Amino acid sequence: MNIHQKYILRCIELAKKGLGTTAPNPMVGCVIVHNNKIIGEGFTSPYGGPHAEVNAINSVKDKSLLKEASLYVTLEPCSHFGKTPPCADLIAEHQLKEVAIGLQDPHDKVAGKGIQKLEDAGCKVTVGTLEHECREHHKRFLTFQEKKRPYIILKWAESDDGFLAPDPSFRSNNPEPFWITNSCSKQLVHQWRSQEQAILVGTKTVLEDNPKLTTRNWAGKDPMRIVLDRDLRIDSSYHVFDKSTQTLILTAVKDTSKYREGVDYAVIDYSENLGQQICDVLHEHNITSVIIEGGAKTLQTFMDENLWDEARVFKGTLCFKHGLPAPKLKGTLQHQKKILTDTLSIYGND
Repeated sequence: MNIHQKYILRCIELAKKGLGTTAPNPMVGCVIVHNNKIIGEGFTSPYGGPHAEVNAINSVKDKSLLKEASLYVTLEPCSHFGKTPPCADLIAEHQLKEVAIGLQDPHDKVAGKGIQKLEDAGCKVTVGTLEHECREHHKRFLTFQEKKRPYIILKWAESDDGFLAPDPSFRSNNPEPFWITNSCSKQLVHQWRSQEQAILVGTKTVLEDNPKLTTRNWAGKDPMRIVLDRDLRIDSSYHVFDKSTQTLILTAVKDTSKYREGVDYAVIDYSENLGQQICDVLHEHNITSVIIEGGAKTLQTFMDENLWDEARVFKGTLCFKHGLPAPKLKGTLQHQKKILTDTLSIYGND
C-alpha cells in the first residue's frame, strides 16, 4: 500500500463519522497533506451543513500552506450550488496543487464537472485511488444515483429451526411481541436504525406487534417510518401514528378524507411490481437507504423482485417446531459473528 492509498483510507475512516446524519448527501471524508504531514481533516456535516472539503480546509490553521498542499477525498468534489456552494470552487480558490479522488461522482449535476473545474484551475487531479473501497463506502449514495432506488437492507430474526414466529396458537395466549433475539442484538438493531434513512414494515407486522420503529436503545436519530397499509386497516391507536417521527403510509386508498393529519401518504398499485413501486416512491422522497424489517410477505416481495442489496439475519437458540417459516434467501454469506447466544449472518446480493 502506497502513501496515497493510506491517505484515502484515512478519508474513508473520517467519512464514517457521518453515517446516519448526511443523507441524502453522501458521507465524504477529506484529508489535506503538506510535506507528508496531515494539516487538515474533515467529513460531511449533517445534511444542510458544510461538506467534507470545506470542513477540512477550515481546519487548516495556516491557510498559506494550501498552495503547496495535496487534498485527498473519497468522492469527486461537487461543482454545483445546492444547500452549500461548490466545493470545487473553494479548492480552486485556495490553489491546492494536487487533488486525489477515490471515486467520480455519478450525480448528473457533478459527473466529472468538479474534476474539470479543478483541472481548469491548474490543479493536478488523479481519480481512482482505492476506487473499490470508496465504492463500498459510498454504496448507499451510489445505489440511489445509479439504480434510482434506495440501498435496501433486509433484516429479520429466526428461531434455531428456521421460523420467524411461533404457531398462531401461541399468539392467542401471549399477545405481546415475541422476542427471538437477546438484548444485545436488539440494541444493535437500534444502532442500525440510527444509521439508515428509513425503515419499512407491512400491515400485519404493525397489527400484530404494534412496533414504534424508532431508535430508543441507541443514541441517534429516528428513521422515517414507511408502512404498507393497502386498505388503511391500521387505526390511530397504533404507535406508527404517534407523530414522534416522520411517517409515510403506502396505500391503495385514493380517498384523502381517510388520511390522518401529520402523516404522509402515497398511492401505489398493490396488484403488481409492488417492490419496484415502493422503490420509486422512496426515490421520489430522496430516501437513499431503507431497512425492511418485515413481515415475511414484505421481505419476500423484495426478494422475488431481486430488489435488495444486503440481508442481516439473526438466528436465536429457541426452537418453535411449528410456525411461520423464515424467508429462503439466495445470497452470498459475507460475514458471520456471535452476539452472545445469537448468530448474526450478513449476506450480499450478487
